[in-house]
Amino acid sequence: MIRHPDHRDLTLLETRDVDALRAVREWMDDYLCRPLAELGRRGPVCPYTQASLDRGLAYLAVRPGRPADPGEVAEALRPYREWFIRLAPPGDTRSMHATIMVLFPDALEEDLPVIDAAQALLKPAYVADGLMIGEFHQGPPDKPGLWNPDLRPLASPVAMLVIRHMVATDFPFLREDRAQVRAYLDRFGHDVPAHLDGAVRAAIENAT
Repeated sequence: MIRHPDHRDLTLLETRDVDALRAVREWMDDYLCRPLAELGRRGPVCPYTQASLDRGLAYLAVRPGRPADPGEVAEALRPYREWFIRLAPPGDTRSMHATIMVLFPDALEEDLPVIDAAQALLKPAYVADGLMIGEFHQGPPDKPGLWNPDLRPLASPVAMLVIRHMVATDFPFLREDRAQVRAYLDRFGHDVPAHLDGAVRAAIENAT
């Protein structure tokens, strides 16, 4: 993507940007929206992607250039986070299906740790505000599946950071951090899914 030198609101997509967008859309259709035997549970890999696509609430952005360092990437995400809140205000039922996927199509293999580190840097503040930030890339990120620890489900054809609202089933992504557990309980303490009740109780006991 390139911007007009005098009119910064005008942008042009390059062919590689279009290729990245096409690859991500195919990945969403063929991977996220479909069941996977290795996943260890029924249903599609991501339970929310199809609804997000059907409602026209899946947004893609392209960040050209190689990500230099986590701080730079975190700063690049700031306007997208603000924009996401405008597009998907908290409390609106439609907002739960909204997501912004910020793509880094120029990221090379050696740049992928920068994406991981940026996600770790951003996550505490996002969670505190009821948001989630997830990292996906060709690596894939070294995080095991919730139901199958041998699976690395966060692999994607293009490096990206994904913004969405937190949901009650997100607890397994937060349980290792006390501040994030507290943020989760503040939001969902009276609406914990039955299958997570034991894990949430154990986390509360460990935190006291």
